Amino acid sequence: MSKVITPRSEDYSKWYNDIVIQAGLAEHSDVRGCMVIKPYGFSIWENMRNALDEMFKATGHVNASFPLFIPKSFLSKEAAHVEGFAKECAVVTHYRLKNDPEGNGIIVDPEARLEEELIVRPTSETIIWNTYKRWVQSYRDLPLLINQWANVVRWEMRTRLFLRTAEFHWQEGHTAHETKEEAVDETLKMLDVYANFMENWIAVSVIKGVKSVNERFAGADDTYTCEALMQDGKALQMGTSHFLGQNFPKAFDVKFLGRDGTEQYAWATSWGVSTRLMGALVMAHSDDEGLVLPPKLAPIHVVIVPIINKNNEERKAEVDAFYQQLKNDLGKDIVVKYDEDDTKRPGFKFAEWELKGVPVRIAIGPKDLDNGTIEIARRDTREKMSIPAQNAAEYIKNLLDDIQENLYNKSRQFRELHITKADNFEAFKNILETKGGFVAAHWDGTTETEVRIKELTKATIRCIPLNNAREEGVCIFSGKPSKQRVLFARAY
Repeated sequence: MSKVITPRSEDYSKWYNDIVIQAGLAEHSDVRGCMVIKPYGFSIWENMRNALDEMFKATGHVNASFPLFIPKSFLSKEAAHVEGFAKECAVVTHYRLKNDPEGNGIIVDPEARLEEELIVRPTSETIIWNTYKRWVQSYRDLPLLINQWANVVRWEMRTRLFLRTAEFHWQEGHTAHETKEEAVDETLKMLDVYANFMENWIAVSVIKGVKSVNERFAGADDTYTCEALMQDGKALQMGTSHFLGQNFPKAFDVKFLGRDGTEQYAWATSWGVSTRLMGALVMAHSDDEGLVLPPKLAPIHVVIVPIINKNNEERKAEVDAFYQQLKNDLGKDIVVKYDEDDTKRPGFKFAEWELKGVPVRIAIGPKDLDNGTIEIARRDTREKMSIPAQNAAEYIKNLLDDIQENLYNKSRQFRELHITKADNFEAFKNILETKGGFVAAHWDGTTETEVRIKELTKATIRCIPLNNAREEGVCIFSGKPSKQRVLFARAY
């Protein structure tokens, strides 16, 4: 089974694609730029979604659903927003098809043109703030803390499964507040929620920071981000939380009667993560044998592979009894799979479940039954150990916790080893070419310098870390004064 995976050292991009496809996570669709998320992959996304949804609700947010289609005039109301998304929009112009009079199948009916074109949502700020105008009349109506789970479309030309597709799943929070301070607090609170989820569920170490003006979300006053490093040394933006100021409330005339009796504009935030997190999970943890899953997100936590002659009913019954007992002892939150498929050899099954990233594998043969033991293999380190069968449930619970912690620690250590300081442009370029990762370097704060560095090196400012230490220096490119280092990297 391992032969279907291209080694990371040979071609990292192909390695990633092989794992996504061979592990049964997703495949390319016949619709250009889109993907089909297969059941195994979608079950991982469901686990992500369920955990995040619980965290959102614990912080006072509720779910709603808004239209897929956005009138073109809505996008025109916020200039920076429309400029940021104009090149990625899918546009609906007609509402009817008809048979071609010349017999060439179905054509668009030219008489059925819409009076106003509709945009398939690339993000929902405009349609939601148009709605909030009806919902917000008084300070008593605030805050509005609303999240939406949805599909969006951004017409990407170069796509990669999970990381960048024309259509993708995500959640988008959109909140309205009485004061600027409340909105900023909300923005940072949700950034912390994301970081908690990324580190404690996906087991990926992240750096929280604020984006430069050039990398800011279109229509935001500030964009905060969680940035992580993948195994090839490239950065991945895992999720963002935006302080939108009053840009959208003013564009859509969302006013309320304040506590002092004056009419005021609301303050806004938006925040989101997407199925890009699936790509992060694959790239951060997997190896040349296949997928490696953190237990908190694994659809299957334990797989039992019997090594018993299929005709030996007595021994098979003993394994069946062990499976039922283990399943009961572990409880409903730990999913145990019993692989009874007798058309495949045990070795093939081992490789198959390893490819799918199941955290713990149990093998039971006649000698194990005689000795009252089982063989356990952990997916993260591929270590094997023999333990008493009667202690299996408690051992596995602790082992799953250990695997989760180990994956996070490996990610954190990798990140810490791949933050490198550069004090001049030559050193900067050399680090990018030979080591990769984050490069901590002085920057003069101008968009011109940032853009020029990107043109020359393909590296962007991933973030200005929160609580960044003040440090006098000079910009690596322009030589102008700088008061802090920022993190550059090549990124997905």
